[in-house]
Amino acid sequence: MLMKAEPSPLVPADTDEGTPVSVKIRERLLAARQRFHSNDNIAAFIEPGELEALLDEVAGKLQGVLDSLVIDTASDHNTGATARRVARMYLHEVFRGRYNKAPTITEFPNAEHLNELMIVGPITVRSACSHHFVPVIGKLWIGIMPNEHTNVIGLSKYARLAEWVMDRPQIQEEAVMQLADLIMEKTQPDGLAIVMEASHYCMAWRGVKDMDSKMINSVMRGVFLKDPALRREFLSLIPRRNGG
Repeated sequence: MLMKAEPSPLVPADTDEGTPVSVKIRERLLAARQRFHSNDNIAAFIEPGELEALLDEVAGKLQGVLDSLVIDTASDHNTGATARRVARMYLHEVFRGRYNKAPTITEFPNAEHLNELMIVGPITVRSACSHHFVPVIGKLWIGIMPNEHTNVIGLSKYARLAEWVMDRPQIQEEAVMQLADLIMEKTQPDGLAIVMEASHYCMAWRGVKDMDSKMINSVMRGVFLKDPALRREFLSLIPRRNGG
């Protein structure tokens, strides 16, 4: 009678099977010593097919949250698919800037040697407060002072870059700095100025429930820092932020 062979102790078992995809991604990040804060992009550490698997995992965890909130998703037709809808919203919409690579931006040489102030805006931006995951919605204006070596990109591409950065859980101050770093890298101008004004629903929807307060902040780089007259010119050309 043939006996069934026992697996050799020298052959390692397949430890990857059954491991949650979030754990695999986290292990890659830790091995590479890469930060994965809420406003970081981690697309380089997600392998093909894993984003959909992550959606399944997040949906399962959110179902547990709904269960703990004592919401009867089995008989309530309004919430039966809520866990998956919210998971899809996070991964493919409001937080997609974490899980997707940067948009492809075509850059052109400054053939006409443009060297005058250019302002793009207002660009409507939508983000989420990293403290409560509630909306941050506002507008931003971008000022560029090009030089003969500056890479020229289409106006709509500034909006695409802003969307990619803002589609992550953020605080506004860090979001504007991230966007400034990205635009400086892409265009290499003599100077860059960004002003952002936004409503934070962590104040309007909860807490003090102040519906009117807004946060305004700015980032100035290069000649905008060194030249007060240029900085004043940029700020004076931004339309009145009260909608006028």
